[in-house]
Amino acid sequence: MCGTADLRQAVLARNDDSARALRAELASRGTVAVNLLSSPGSGKTALLEAELALARERGVPVAALTADLATENDARRLARTGVPVQQVFTDGLCHLEAVMLRGYLAGWLPSGTRVLFVENVGNLVCPASYDLGESLRVTLASVTEGEDKPLKYPGAFGLAQLVMVTKTDIAEAVGFDQDTFVRNVARVNPGVEVVFTSARAGRGVGALLERALAVREGAAAHRPVMSRTADRHSPAHPHPDTHPHPHPHPHPDAHGPDTHVHDPALHEHDHDHDPDVHVHVHGAHPHDHPAVPHAHEPDAVPRAHRHGGPVADHR
Repeated sequence: MCGTADLRQAVLARNDDSARALRAELASRGTVAVNLLSSPGSGKTALLEAELALARERGVPVAALTADLATENDARRLARTGVPVQQVFTDGLCHLEAVMLRGYLAGWLPSGTRVLFVENVGNLVCPASYDLGESLRVTLASVTEGEDKPLKYPGAFGLAQLVMVTKTDIAEAVGFDQDTFVRNVARVNPGVEVVFTSARAGRGVGALLERALAVREGAAAHRPVMSRTADRHSPAHPHPDTHPHPHPHPHPDAHGPDTHVHDPALHEHDHDHDPDVHVHVHGAHPHDHPAVPHAHEPDAVPRAHRHGGPVADHR
């Protein structure tokens, strides 16, 4: 057992080194990476598709990389938005790693990209342990998955800097208890923001994009308790205290009464954008983001890669 534990720690330590290097590289390019974690079938792709379409409409240069064990279905779907998309096949690996991500981005990520969305493999266990060099880690759960999901997967939810609930248009039909879910999130991650969304109904669409852009402009992302109490190397990041620790040590009984819940239906503001999208990032105010023309015309369909190198470039 000791040998297995030592090997795991060595693997994670090497991943940390790669993540720090990638984070520095992306920062030098003016790009922030957003790591999206969820179970299979959570509606992550549908929400990301809506966010990419909105970014394209607003003229914000973004790109997306989606990882799966097989099929290009998600990448083809995301590519319909007109933004640069790359598919990654992990050949059975249950998560992405920083060194893999660096390889996939080399020579592909368009210059001028402001936000890189990384759709991780559908899994709430392995991906939680691996820092990808992201500036914002987001964990998603659908209303169909049950209110106890955060307690069952404390690593994934406890290290999130933003939690998003999807498919809220069917919440009543499936008997989803919003208050119980929020309390369970607070037990593993006090103070994290919870945003309720529905890609189908358009509820909360744009929140993810605006929070990512706010972090890019210097807003401090939420710092989970787990990341503050864990022993790790300091990452090469503009905000070193805001990035989640990749080796979770869950504390499921930690209560946090100050959990910030963002439910667009509960807020009424005078904004010049969708009233369901209310921007709030702890510790800072987001900036306005003027439209910027795309510096890269994306391929009509995504490029596909397997672990270890490209296998196809569909054009």
